[in-house]
Amino acid sequence: MLNNYFKIACRNIVRNKAFSAINIMGLALGIASGLILLLWVQDELRTGRQYADIGRLFRIMEHEIADGRIVTDEDTPGLLADEVKSNIPEIAYAAGISSNEEHVLSAGEKSSRLTGCFAGADWFHIYNIPLLAGTATSALSMPDNIAISRKVAAAFFNEPHTALGKNIRFDGADYKVAAVFEDLPQQSTDKYDYLLNWQRYLKREPWLTVWENTGPGTRIQLKQGTDPKKVESKLKTFLKGRNKDISAAYNIELFLQPEADVYLYSNFSNGQRDGGRIGYVRLFIIVAAFLLLIATINFMNLSTARSIKRAKEVGVRKAIGAQRLSLIWQFMHEALLMTVIATILAIGIVWLSLPFFNQLTDKTLSLPFGDPSFGLLLLGILIVTALLSGSYPAFFLSAIKPVRVLKGTLQTGPRAQLFRRGLVVFQFVLSILMIVGTIVVYQQMKYVQRKNLGFDRENLIIMRGEGSIAMHFQTFKQELLQQPGIQSVSHMQTNPLRNRNTTDVVSWQGKDPGLAIQFNNTAVGYDFVKTMHLQILHGRDFSPAYGADSANYLINESTAKRLGYKDPIGQPLTFGKQAGTIVGVLKDFHFNSLHVPIRPIIIRLNEKQIYDNILIKTQPGQTKQALASIEGLCRKMNPDYPFTYSFLDSDFQNSYKSETIAGSLIAIFACLSIFIACLGLFGLAAFMAEQRTKEIGVRKVLGASVTSIVRLLSGDFLKLVFAAIIIASPLAWYTMHQWLDTFSYKISLSWSVFLLAGCIAIIIAILTIGFQSVKAALLNPVKSLKEE
Repeated sequence: MLNNYFKIACRNIVRNKAFSAINIMGLALGIASGLILLLWVQDELRTGRQYADIGRLFRIMEHEIADGRIVTDEDTPGLLADEVKSNIPEIAYAAGISSNEEHVLSAGEKSSRLTGCFAGADWFHIYNIPLLAGTATSALSMPDNIAISRKVAAAFFNEPHTALGKNIRFDGADYKVAAVFEDLPQQSTDKYDYLLNWQRYLKREPWLTVWENTGPGTRIQLKQGTDPKKVESKLKTFLKGRNKDISAAYNIELFLQPEADVYLYSNFSNGQRDGGRIGYVRLFIIVAAFLLLIATINFMNLSTARSIKRAKEVGVRKAIGAQRLSLIWQFMHEALLMTVIATILAIGIVWLSLPFFNQLTDKTLSLPFGDPSFGLLLLGILIVTALLSGSYPAFFLSAIKPVRVLKGTLQTGPRAQLFRRGLVVFQFVLSILMIVGTIVVYQQMKYVQRKNLGFDRENLIIMRGEGSIAMHFQTFKQELLQQPGIQSVSHMQTNPLRNRNTTDVVSWQGKDPGLAIQFNNTAVGYDFVKTMHLQILHGRDFSPAYGADSANYLINESTAKRLGYKDPIGQPLTFGKQAGTIVGVLKDFHFNSLHVPIRPIIIRLNEKQIYDNILIKTQPGQTKQALASIEGLCRKMNPDYPFTYSFLDSDFQNSYKSETIAGSLIAIFACLSIFIACLGLFGLAAFMAEQRTKEIGVRKVLGASVTSIVRLLSGDFLKLVFAAIIIASPLAWYTMHQWLDTFSYKISLSWSVFLLAGCIAIIIAILTIGFQSVKAALLNPVKSLKEE
């Protein structure tokens, strides 16, 4: 019986080549699109969850409650890890971790710029990272220990096992390799090539030994069977009595974030978890489902469009004794065979598309045929698609009455017509939603790229201050200013686009003792304002002509408003224990993502310690000469350090990489959804034209023109598209309004967006149905009225 079903299905596919090709191609594109997106979703869901004891791993986070708002941050005091391990018995291991830093490491004559961190001694106990040499206990136990990855060991010492006990030079000091760990997988949320001892970090950064200062992160592993809520209740007020800043006006509460949630749930709003990457995961699960639905709807419409041609076959089979169940099985086997063929084609499409997709999304996805979960995913897609696409045609065709068919009186009822039209409307609703999403994401990203940040990011180069350049920065600066293409040079403690440094240890004349306000802060060098092209509203910039500027401050407009000074210039301001005066007020500028509003910032002068970021403004049109000048001077002053740099404008674009990737994916899959939906519209157009063949013949005999008949047929289809536009518009408005709310600075949703999306859908629909309409209108009425 199964063999018979298979033979009949093959004959029908071969006999109706055009129909079969359209149907299979629609299914293949839908399955391929859904499969690629689900592979991406699977990779996202696995990111950061590769550890064996993931359920016991947590990050300690802070809720900073002050100034009428709650700010959530992973920055904690440097002493926290050792303190919680000593005082909370439910914690098995605890370790601090610094932020990533790029440094030049060298061994013998080999050197390389690598990314690494300082970490506590318990780090390899918390995370079960495979060690190729050394032990978890000894890896970071001594101040001069360094743990390196397999990649670093291979580069410096050829083999991992030979690296143990060898010396690596870092920041002018020698460190002994105490462990070699396996290279971190791409799905790791932590990215580092080496780790250094935590106590060395506290010695290098003594401000971290003060409870009032925060900066690094704290990771813990709970003991087996421990209730995280019990530990969290102990952590909530853990800093009281240790952090002297905590008062009625300013409070800090610690809480736990599961390691498994860090990557997907990174956003917090007013103390509550507010999404993150999980938003994109959910979005693309929905998009994958949409594309599969659109493809299966096509199968239904194209199958039922051929119902009259298959009706006589069904009538004859039923007349000679075929049962309805056997007919259902026959049509379901046809659907299954087509789905299998489409799935095979889809796998080929995915295989060809993955290199492009990986380049676009910065992933390394592949078709994991050896993974049982992938096989189950593929089988699930195949079965669900076959059932969805084949069920309606199977039940519809098997229910045909043989008497009506053989008498030639078969007509489809209004319910069937309404159902098929409803499916097409549903397809176009989904497609219009994706078109609107594409337009809005494009407009928002264009707005972000063109947004005036309050400074000029063009022709601005950032490089690291290290080695002799950091020690002799003034010499470097003066020599560089003599080189061609250089306009100005300065330095900055933080990256101009990412300033997370905050403090509430600020006082001024007339401050309310019960008021706690958080200020961002940074340290800069002379010519910072000039190099960044910031606008001074009042006062002046730091200048070597004023010796007292080392204790003075620049503030922005937002700070001026919070301080309450009518004329801030010359007014006293104390930052920490350093009392000074305000010498300049800058126009507000963005120093963080456009997702967050501009905050008050205090800028202080520091020429004694050169921080990581050296800022170099080049002359317009002379970038190539400037880079050659910078590289030549760096090689002269820092021969042991590779010359590396970045453009601030490129860094700015990269900071919105997730949004840009999402926009590109939505655009690609919106085009695919429209194309697949148009195949469905083509099927319905063919069905309706076939149903109205005699009507068209009569109209032509009575004198109707081709144009009037095309208009008649097209009008019915366009009504469906207009209905889809009406339904999709409010849904699209709500969805995109929610997405735009994640930005503090955003475009306004204009009616023109929905008009444009509607026009695109209408034009594509007209082009699609035009072929069938013209074909039907040009048909010879003699043929259409001929009785068989």
